[in-house]
Amino acid sequence: MKNPFRTEAAAFHFLWGTIAYFGLIAIASLVNTWAGVVVFVLETGVLIGWWLTTRGDGSEPEKQVPPPHPPGERRLLVIANETVGGFELLAELKRRARGRTTAVLVVTPALNTPIRHWVSDEDGAREAAAARLEASLEAMRAAGMNSRGEVGDSDPVQAIADAIRTFAPDEIVISTHPEGRSNWLERGVVESAKERFDLPVTHVVVDLDAVGEPAASSGTTAS
Repeated sequence: MKNPFRTEAAAFHFLWGTIAYFGLIAIASLVNTWAGVVVFVLETGVLIGWWLTTRGDGSEPEKQVPPPHPPGERRLLVIANETVGGFELLAELKRRARGRTTAVLVVTPALNTPIRHWVSDEDGAREAAAARLEASLEAMRAAGMNSRGEVGDSDPVQAIADAIRTFAPDEIVISTHPEGRSNWLERGVVESAKERFDLPVTHVVVDLDAVGEPAASSGTTAS
């Protein structure tokens, strides 16, 4: 069964929708009981209609297969937030690029707080993501890797889907903090990527605390 609260934004919207649903019923009930009943019936009817039109046929979603690209070049899509400059990630990419022509696209989701996302205030999150991304790209290029980057959607799985449509990678590499400190692992981002995309998915754990690397603040929980 699909988890409707896989993202923080979805859970946040559900919370406010629930408050609005019961709030309108309570306000109408203050007028009189029948007004409350009418509002309840109307709201419930709208919700049932929306559910019937959006739930689909219950079948498993199709895996997203990227378009082909010219042969002779291996393409790696990297998704990382605070761990984007971690030693473990750079070492893994160097290992995979060794002995072959490899192009790397690094996507850093513009993670934001729920409140700022709700009011469409994402400038700070994108600026912080861009700064972390540029530092990581400099390290990759210094290691001789053909790499470029971009700031992606705040939902890491959606950021992967967007990048696949334009980059056509051969493999996805997801970098996170260790278990217990990773918001992405708690949300099941790695498992979701493996289920949705018909590509090899490699999970790289970067422990910034172990080597004393600073994690730039993103204004929200870490990846």
